[in-house]
Amino acid sequence: MALTRLGALGAMLLLSGCAGLATLTAVTTPKDLYELTPKSSYDASLPRIESQLVVDEPTAAAGLNTDRIAVKPNPFAVQYFPNSSWVDRAPLMVQTLLVESFENTGAVRSVGREAIGITADYTLLTDLREFQARLSPGEGEGIVVQVQLNIKVVEEPRGLIIASESFGNTTPAASGEILDVVAAFDEALGKTMRAAVDWAVRRIAEAGDGN
Repeated sequence: MALTRLGALGAMLLLSGCAGLATLTAVTTPKDLYELTPKSSYDASLPRIESQLVVDEPTAAAGLNTDRIAVKPNPFAVQYFPNSSWVDRAPLMVQTLLVESFENTGAVRSVGREAIGITADYTLLTDLREFQARLSPGEGEGIVVQVQLNIKVVEEPRGLIIASESFGNTTPAASGEILDVVAAFDEALGKTMRAAVDWAVRRIAEAGDGN
């Protein structure tokens, strides 16, 4: 009887060890990391802005404020692509891309994040409303990527909102493969940022800071 109990205990410990090893392996398995690109082509007619612009980190709902790549299988559920992540939390990644996109216009004297100590003449506030893939109803049940940014330009130090607008794009993915989905994110965000950056530069110029 004692030997039987000892054998059973040994089997339990062995199974427990295997389960622990499987968990450890799952935790340490590296994820594929993906990044998106800033926009670099803008209208040559953009006015020159001599003020300093600070781009705040966008706000986002909890389901989007993550480095995981979100997908909505229906209007009520948020899930994530397995073993794949953005290089940073989505709002922080979008902030970085907006800063680089403003720099690439060649129309802004100085732009950066608040964290690097720039004294703002204008602040760009962004709400990341949509940043996910979703199933497209209809034939084939394809995947589309939806991006929406709500933008406010704030004149400092008065804290006065001088302009507010919403920008968005919906782009179909070539397939459900993660590389095709990421490419659709890049296109959707790129078109959205290009329109938002162009608009913000012109609104600041109209407020009296363009040459």
